[in-house]
Amino acid sequence: MARRIDVTGTDGARLAAWEFGDPPKTDPAKEHDSTPGVLLLHGLMGRASHWASTARWLSERHRAVALDQRGHGRSDKPSQAAFTREAYVDDAEAALEQLGLAPAVLIGHAMGALTAWQLAARRPDLVRGVVICDMRASALGAASQREWADWFKAWPVPFATLADVRKWFGEDDPWVERPNAARGEFYAEVMHECEDGWRPVFEPDQMLSSRETWVFDAHWEELAQVQCAALVVRGLDGELGRAEAQEMVRVLPRGEYAEVADAGHLVHYDQPEGWRAAIEPFLDAVHSAGDAGRL
Repeated sequence: MARRIDVTGTDGARLAAWEFGDPPKTDPAKEHDSTPGVLLLHGLMGRASHWASTARWLSERHRAVALDQRGHGRSDKPSQAAFTREAYVDDAEAALEQLGLAPAVLIGHAMGALTAWQLAARRPDLVRGVVICDMRASALGAASQREWADWFKAWPVPFATLADVRKWFGEDDPWVERPNAARGEFYAEVMHECEDGWRPVFEPDQMLSSRETWVFDAHWEELAQVQCAALVVRGLDGELGRAEAQEMVRVLPRGEYAEVADAGHLVHYDQPEGWRAAIEPFLDAVHSAGDAGRL
């Protein structure tokens, strides 16, 4: 069961936030009892439901909310001009405040991870921990953006069936090095049925507009401004290399490192158990530190 909560983002955009598990019970008799908040931020082309399994085990101890970011999932898809880095960060800030989650742990994948550390740098009062999953701090450059534009053009849309979606993204996509069923499932979840077949719930041009606001710049300076505890997680076969990940940990004032075997870029989708094992000790430590600070 999922519960939707509407959030108003910057410039009035209507954003859909989702709880996928029952919030943990608190004890009103305990003066300092409070449920730690977690905001989950998906990557480019993702949606809140990609976090469902993570949110469900998190909800045993946390109030875990996943956000459909602007242009994604069930949230508004405003004009092209609205897909700035500032807009994404402002939306996450609004979600924390309107949902009453702060100070929260931010868990972000790819683009969502960049949003998480940019918000943590800007509003340390709202964030007490950050999990950065498979997102690079270095500039990716113009060639990378051109590759993405060409990739979108290669999609054989509309897909006749969801099985075709799973097969193309899991096996036939030129970007797939070896068959990956989890990747096929990931992309099947961001499709919806139209009159002529299955198409993405997002506009590819808006995804490119979102991406071009970060690919030409490096983000090391903002990383160095994150004062809370931060965990950098990479899949061994992901897009974030070990050397860069370890340099990110060094730059972060309170950085830690974890890696997940047999996982690619979609770490939490490829290896959900390995993903949980990588981040749960960090979350427990942040939670314990927060409790100690309130005593």
